[in-house]
Amino acid sequence: MKFIVNSSTLLKHLSMIDGVIVAKPIIPILNNFLFDIKDGNLTISSTDLETTMTTSIKVDASEEISVAVPSKTTIELLKQLPDQPLAFSINLEKGSMEIKYGTGKFKLTVQNGDEFPKNPEVDSDQSFTIPSRVLQKAITKTVFASSNDELRLNLTGVYVQLFEKSITFVATDANRLVRYTRTDVKPGVEESFIMPKKALNLLKNSLPADLSEVKVNFNKSNAFFSFSDFSLICRLIDEKYPDYKAVIPVENPNKLTIDKGEFQSAVKRISITSNKTTYQIRLKFVGSELTISSEDIDYENEGVEKLAANFEGEDLEIGFNSKYLGEVLGAIDSSNMTLEMSQPNRAGVIIPSETEDGEDILMLVMPMMLNNY
Repeated sequence: MKFIVNSSTLLKHLSMIDGVIVAKPIIPILNNFLFDIKDGNLTISSTDLETTMTTSIKVDASEEISVAVPSKTTIELLKQLPDQPLAFSINLEKGSMEIKYGTGKFKLTVQNGDEFPKNPEVDSDQSFTIPSRVLQKAITKTVFASSNDELRLNLTGVYVQLFEKSITFVATDANRLVRYTRTDVKPGVEESFIMPKKALNLLKNSLPADLSEVKVNFNKSNAFFSFSDFSLICRLIDEKYPDYKAVIPVENPNKLTIDKGEFQSAVKRISITSNKTTYQIRLKFVGSELTISSEDIDYENEGVEKLAANFEGEDLEIGFNSKYLGEVLGAIDSSNMTLEMSQPNRAGVIIPSETEDGEDILMLVMPMMLNNY
């Protein structure tokens, strides 16, 4: 069986779905791409059994075939070739694939595609569409706050809540929380599910940064995302998400309004002298002045910086982990922000001053018990 495809086009499509392949898969064939050719269309799949990605290319082919092609070797070869047509010749009986190009050829060992795991079928009529750029932004704003602790599996993904006229994405690792809502996306159903972090990162990196529509189908086990010539299927996390609303303080009389960039830069500088185990920094609010400080007793390091700020409320002193606070600040696009607080032992709520139309974002960082120094 033979087909012809452009080298750069093939490399681009393989690179889009290569991230799903793990270094040591459960079964050896998962180290391969599945090449499936029908009606002059090459569909390429990769999977780790939890997440499956597919993409398709029009090719010059007159026959049908399904073959498992070694992923790492194929990509390495394509990266070394200039842009040119490639002629593939596949012999399943001998388990070989020959790739001819202008000045040479390669021969690789392949397997019958029938041994490759079958993709889950879309067996649900529950679906909605979301603009690609909106979905990409929702993932970017939330996935970083999800947990890496496999003992708390329900926190290792992003909780997606679907409503008739809005969609909400929530992520937390119990140290920080992000709630991202879009009122300009109308799923038309009342459902919820937990998307795993790996699948979301792969999806985020594959989405075009435009307003083209992404179709989302889902059932109790899987979520399906498709746009243009690409699709991603992932197994959902079968766990109950905690009541995240319970940890968001409702009454926050103490409010700091400040330039986000100025505040973020100061937090970064002061964190350099914080303890490298706790990363604790101290925020002290007195009148219209904010003092940010840290100390590492073990190395006798300390740092202090004062910022002019618009602060409403009673004088307050509160501690935060500078890593968590810094990552939350880094996810804010707005030039100004508000930090709302109630007490030193209650979470600080961060709200951007400017948002897009149809966008609502709330970020939360849990406080740390202050050392007395």
